[in-house]
Amino acid sequence: MKKRIIAGVLVSALLATTLVTGCGSGKNEGEQTNNTTSESADMSMFWWGNQVRNERTQAVLDMFSEEHEGIQIDGQFADGTDYWTRLATLSAGGTLPDVIQMDYLYIEQYADNELLLDLTPYIEDGTIDTSNVSESILKAGEIDGKVYGLCNGINAPSLFYNKTLLDDAGIEIKDNMTLDEFKELCREVYEKTGYKTSLTYGSSTSTAYLEYLLRAQDKQLYGDGKFGVESAEEFNEFFELLEEGIEEGWHVNPSVYAERQAASVEQDCLVYGSNPELMSWCAFYSSNQLTAMQNAAPEGTEIGITTWPSNNPTKSNYLKPSQFFCISANTENADVAAELLDYITNSVEANNVLLGERGVPISSVVAEEISANQDEKEKEVVAYINDVVTPNCSEINAPSPANSSEVINLIDGLTEKVLFGELSAEEASEQLFTEGNQILASE
Repeated sequence: MKKRIIAGVLVSALLATTLVTGCGSGKNEGEQTNNTTSESADMSMFWWGNQVRNERTQAVLDMFSEEHEGIQIDGQFADGTDYWTRLATLSAGGTLPDVIQMDYLYIEQYADNELLLDLTPYIEDGTIDTSNVSESILKAGEIDGKVYGLCNGINAPSLFYNKTLLDDAGIEIKDNMTLDEFKELCREVYEKTGYKTSLTYGSSTSTAYLEYLLRAQDKQLYGDGKFGVESAEEFNEFFELLEEGIEEGWHVNPSVYAERQAASVEQDCLVYGSNPELMSWCAFYSSNQLTAMQNAAPEGTEIGITTWPSNNPTKSNYLKPSQFFCISANTENADVAAELLDYITNSVEANNVLLGERGVPISSVVAEEISANQDEKEKEVVAYINDVVTPNCSEINAPSPANSSEVINLIDGLTEKVLFGELSAEEASEQLFTEGNQILASE
């Protein structure tokens, strides 16, 4: 039986439930939560990530507790697939952790449902020091004039690849590949090495790549209560890539994913497995995950980084807040939580532990100070952001609408059906256009 990948499932439904059950905060409308215990505080922080991130983040939380007597922080984490389901369940029950890692994709949904605290007062009074943060980065977490999320790194869409394998086969990779160049590369790698290609699959990556391809046409995935495209045909390019890979034999068999967690670095086809037929030479991720992917790679394998393929890479590519840190609107420790966000943002000591694993630090001072302690892969990410993407990118799209998680689930399901041959690319496009517009119109 095939395993259905349902990243982000129930998010919209559970957030809607939250509006009925309430957050249990007991605040009057518009009242700013500003409670803290000066002598002691037991707090929780929840994030998604890989083993590298988990270890580094917990170390920083321990450092903060050591420097703030009486404050204990319960660090909690999940993989990228389970995180959003668990977070939505917690929000519906009014038990959100004090500090939450949040994605650009979902921040507007949580803010609109009054689940996040406005950080503006803490920025204005200096509790959260943003003097070394650019205004554009700060505005990335702003909704309706209020800052609900503090960006904790800058990243960009990135194609990771087995550089050792390709070097041995005499295959060169260039940045800003077109889609046709990428398909030719997939064929060449398969012919020369036996390694297949794993395209976007599960955990919102499929949606991100569909949106990436549409940007090359000056189109956006989301419009006002509907898709930002006028016909189903504009989705064909994305689904045809999947279909072509399966029909020509250079895409990994989708059954490979059956017993794996989508978006798990450690279980990705790029680094997991021993048979070339079941492995991929590349993986679609974000730049900040390069270190984790390298750490998960077999000994002697070097992982390289380049851009996602597109028919117009400059229009498609963008710089993105890797994640945000947000404070729950229901917290009883808002002041301490704000101090923690400031610590993660501005402490050089803390960032010498984190070392930009979530992306290039947003504080220009911190980014410069930690560079000497970063390993080669971490420095490679900084160079990729500064030298490859920044000169060849366009402004990021606006945050996704509140019910986009249902659309993401739909796209993931259709992606799976195309890979298994249950739907043609044209049928998947038609179904996405019809059902997706119905979802978006029901907001």
